Amino acid sequence: MNAPVTAAPERESEARTQCLTFQLGNELFAVGILNVREIIEYGHLTVVPMMPDLVRGVINLRGAVVPVIDLRRRFGHAPTVVGRRTCIVIVETPTAEETQVVGIMVDAVNEVLDIPDTQIEPPPAFGTHLRTDFIRGMAKMDKGFILVLDLNHVLAEDDFHALVQDSECAAA
Repeated sequence: MNAPVTAAPERESEARTQCLTFQLGNELFAVGILNVREIIEYGHLTVVPMMPDLVRGVINLRGAVVPVIDLRRRFGHAPTVVGRRTCIVIVETPTAEETQVVGIMVDAVNEVLDIPDTQIEPPPAFGTHLRTDFIRGMAKMDKGFILVLDLNHVLAEDDFHALVQDSECAAA
């Protein structure tokens, strides 16, 4: 009559990383969602004189001056051409003194993916157009590979921090 109800066997919990995926040109990149504060539509930037090309300007984000870098320029490519899907991803990275807030320009934001850690391979030793310390790993997905960035390295170089501080002082 009534069959006994049995619980489904519990799956071992697999470590996963939630990542925000975005495009730069035809390539797919990802950053850990815990670093992402918000995503805003590309709008007016205040250009700061005498800043390097990778710093596109600063924005006023609820009273805070936030430098915006062109991620394509950071990777040594041509500047981002602003289109209708261009966004600024506001990210936070820890520094020795505080949490640094920076905007990164991307061509388009795609989606948040829950990537099993077993699908993230170490960065390749060669064959990539990025410095290997910028890459946390390469995620193998159905659509191909996604470069998972290590924002602490992309945004943590001493010269970059100095540039960010200069842009904040100039905008004040």
